[in-house]
Amino acid sequence: MFDGPFDVFALIIAIIAILIAIKASSQAADLRRRFNALEERFYAQRPIQPPPLLPTQAQAEMPATATVEPPPLAPEAEAVSPPLVTEELSPPPLTLSPAAGAPPPLPASPPDIREPGFEERLGTRWVVWIGGLALALGGFFMVRYSIEAGLLGPGVRVFLGGLFAAALLGAGEWTRRKESISNIAALPIANIPAILTAAGTAVAFATIYAAYALYGFLVPATAFVLLGIVAMCTLAAALLHGPALAGLGVVGAFATPVLVSSGKPDYWALYIYLAVVTAASFGLARIRLWRWLAVTTIAFAVLWLFPGLDTDQVQVAPHAFHVIAGFVLAALLVVCGFMFGPAIEDGEIEPISSGALGAYLFGAMVIVLSSAHADLALTAFTLLVGGTLFVAWRAQAATGALGAAAATVFIVFAEWAVRANPDMLVLPGGAMSGIGPSSTDSSVTLHLVTAAIFAAGFGIAGFLAQGRSNSAIIPVVWSVAGVATPVAILVALYARIAHLDRSIPFAILAVLLAASFGAATEALTRRETRPGIMISAALFATGTLGALALTFALEKGWLTIALALMSLGTAWISLQRPIPFLRWLAALFAGLVTARIAYDPRIVGDAVGTTPIFNWLLWGYGLPAASFWAASLFLRRRADDAPLRMVETAAILFTALLAFMEIRHFATGGDMISPPSLLEFALQVCVTLAMAIGLERLALRSHSVVHNVGAVVLTAIGGLVSVFGLLILENPLIWRVDVGGAVFNLLLLGYALPAVLMLLLSYAVAGTRGRAYANTIAGGALVFALAYVTLEIRRFYHGLILSSGPTTGAEQYTYSIGWLGFGVVLLGVGLLVNSERARLASAAVIALTILKAFVIDMSTLAGVYRALSFMGLGIVLVAIGWLYQRILFRRQVTPPPAPQTGS
Repeated sequence: MFDGPFDVFALIIAIIAILIAIKASSQAADLRRRFNALEERFYAQRPIQPPPLLPTQAQAEMPATATVEPPPLAPEAEAVSPPLVTEELSPPPLTLSPAAGAPPPLPASPPDIREPGFEERLGTRWVVWIGGLALALGGFFMVRYSIEAGLLGPGVRVFLGGLFAAALLGAGEWTRRKESISNIAALPIANIPAILTAAGTAVAFATIYAAYALYGFLVPATAFVLLGIVAMCTLAAALLHGPALAGLGVVGAFATPVLVSSGKPDYWALYIYLAVVTAASFGLARIRLWRWLAVTTIAFAVLWLFPGLDTDQVQVAPHAFHVIAGFVLAALLVVCGFMFGPAIEDGEIEPISSGALGAYLFGAMVIVLSSAHADLALTAFTLLVGGTLFVAWRAQAATGALGAAAATVFIVFAEWAVRANPDMLVLPGGAMSGIGPSSTDSSVTLHLVTAAIFAAGFGIAGFLAQGRSNSAIIPVVWSVAGVATPVAILVALYARIAHLDRSIPFAILAVLLAASFGAATEALTRRETRPGIMISAALFATGTLGALALTFALEKGWLTIALALMSLGTAWISLQRPIPFLRWLAALFAGLVTARIAYDPRIVGDAVGTTPIFNWLLWGYGLPAASFWAASLFLRRRADDAPLRMVETAAILFTALLAFMEIRHFATGGDMISPPSLLEFALQVCVTLAMAIGLERLALRSHSVVHNVGAVVLTAIGGLVSVFGLLILENPLIWRVDVGGAVFNLLLLGYALPAVLMLLLSYAVAGTRGRAYANTIAGGALVFALAYVTLEIRRFYHGLILSSGPTTGAEQYTYSIGWLGFGVVLLGVGLLVNSERARLASAAVIALTILKAFVIDMSTLAGVYRALSFMGLGIVLVAIGWLYQRILFRRQVTPPPAPQTGS
């Protein structure tokens, strides 16, 4: 497709030129619209002055006795001649005096601000863009033709290319000066001088590169210097010719090291050159306030950091110089409100200012990680972090860089800890063969000193920055960095040195850090109210709790317990110091603990223990549940809001999980992954229903929506486990299950006790929830009670295993007698306590017994059992009718009237 390197190069230049032209076009169009709006506003507000009278008119209107004196000449007017007028002036119209009844002069019409038509676009813009591109391509194609035709030698070609580039640059400068002299306003969107200069710059780049790469006329050093000079001159010319040339210059400047390379790179020369280019680009961006140029320069500078970092022997010194030089230049020229940076309003965080410092911090962090924490790299990183604190202290626009500084500090120390302890990243199954710990080349002492400097610097600066700004976000960012960074450093050092094992020295350090944060919290709460100070006080209070949590050594499930206790402590502090943010912080800790158990529900993996009840589950779930219940009590004293509901939800969740996990541990003998059993389902149903009853009672007192919804959810869970677990999955009538002894067995636990709890729950919700809700629960109690009676009869005839063996006539007759007796008992209870629900349940059981007698007993029973079944049923039904007539619905017979006796 391409016949030679010039085709490829020409296509690349064409694409770059088109992109630059499109960007310049959009920017110039925006500037044109703004200019037209300002011009229209100027003409609309400009007072209308009548045109001056001609000398003859002035003399005619003057009185005859008046003498005409010439006006005094200004000093400048005496020495300077009037400018030449290139257009013929038409005589002004005659004006009538107001006494003659002339109308007032009409206001001047605003200038024409119509949109340019197709012809104007074609003649003033498109031809300029295409012409500039054609000039650049023409130079390339002329060189290509000379090569193909063999007309000129390599030296002449290079000379002619340079001559053509100089001609284009000269034409660009001549047209710029010509426009300035003739007062012809250039179109910003199609500036002919800028287009000619850009074309000349592109031809100059191509000529020098061809002399170096194609013909070998230039050594790499000379070509590098020449290309750099062209790029710098292009950036300088952008001051006169606009952003398009600046874009071309910065791309060419940063692409020059790629075009000119050698087998033995000199990083010092490279980074000194890039420092000069960066300074020029930042300076141009500052003068012209081109944010895009600053961002582009930072991006290219960071990308140039990576060459040489993938080798075994990283040259730390030149790389460190690169990031330090870029950081200093960005602080001087890019950061708003600092040194030579642009002005900005106080209290505003500016993204470019913060991002510029953050980008070079990222580069310094990469150098530290790539060099295996070399001393020089760590020193350079420390200097940049300290510089970030200093710049952010002086210029609030760069406060956002504190987050980048804190994050990079934590990454550096966390990677240092993992580098020395790779086993922390190995799964419990163990490491693969051949993988073991690798030593680090860095100094432990230097890391400890650096860590102390970082912790003290961030902590002290975060505290002292409170009250210095009228914006709330500035002190909050400082406090976040001042709290999070020392805690993160302490955790990383703890992992690196103590291997996350128990350590008294680190526990002492954690206590001291907690005491410092506590003192800061107390001091901030006593200060006068300033923007953000309450949130900052809450953050320092949180740091106090976080540092105290580290005293638990983060071993096994202590992290879960520590976070839960932090939620309790935060809730208590919110009661003492009514800071709204503290309530959300307590809820946040509850959420973190919930996420922790979602990752590993066993809290400590396989080290749960085999002792029932008193194992790690009790501490891992019980202590957080107790902490959340206590925290909810503290939070409820202030308000019933979203944080309280989150903590209450966590309290209910951990209480339920404690019960479920302990039941599973007890039922499976500590094997948490074994399949469920009848014992586990029975205990879960009983405990769930008991908790639902407790929440129903608690909701009546607290009026909490969480307690209300939690009771319904637990009831639904208990119902689902009852139906699918006890009646289907582990039903002893269907599956081979050992039910145990004659009376005290799994049937009593799995069917009788749930029936009683369901009955109690139905009475607990009576009057507070819907009638259908309570009757459904009562219906479940009836089903499980009848199931218990049935299964106990089955246990009497079949022993431990209920699913095997035939059903005899005696067993069928016993079922009928048992169901009938159960119905009679329910009727008696209903009559004694006057319960309509019990009487209706009795009617349902007796109706089921009648159905069984006519459907099953009549077909399966024979002989005396069939007769006794129907006889007993008939006697019971007649007795029930008598009871209803004589006791429940007894009719009062009206006595006859007494006979009247005559007087």
